[in-house]
Amino acid sequence: MKISFRNIFIILLSIGLFSCEQDRLEPELETAEGGGTLSSYMAYTISSVDAATDVYGRVVFWEEPTLSRTLIQVSLYNTTDSELLPVSILDGAIGDESSVLMSIYDVDGSTGELDESKFYTVTDTDFYESLSTLDAHINIYDSTGTILAAGDIGSNADPVESN
Repeated sequence: MKISFRNIFIILLSIGLFSCEQDRLEPELETAEGGGTLSSYMAYTISSVDAATDVYGRVVFWEEPTLSRTLIQVSLYNTTDSELLPVSILDGAIGDESSVLMSIYDVDGSTGELDESKFYTVTDTDFYESLSTLDAHINIYDSTGTILAAGDIGSNADPVESN
């Protein structure tokens, strides 16, 4: 009887696979200590500034109470696939392009959502509490720096939805 290396390998592999204990672990479905869901938010409208492109959507500011952070979520419609759209929050109302308060992640034109993560995290622990009095607006730009869409936030507009 002739034994080949292939047969020996198959026998050893079979012994290894079937001799090991193969318990299936059940997933942990509970949140971590102190974790949970986001429930407090303020949403503002982002409107197109050019009827030809008709890019519009919403910006939602979520309160993350455990770490006292604010999460920003931007969702847009009518974006162009494979295009990254820069997003900035600026001082003043729409049309007052005085200074940039913060630049957040670009919006991925393929999804209409932020490209780095679903949320941009603001580490200023007082940001969410002061949002309603913030004199600011949000701009969405194309790759050339032209404003495609904008929306007043804070003291310049009432939220379209909040909780």
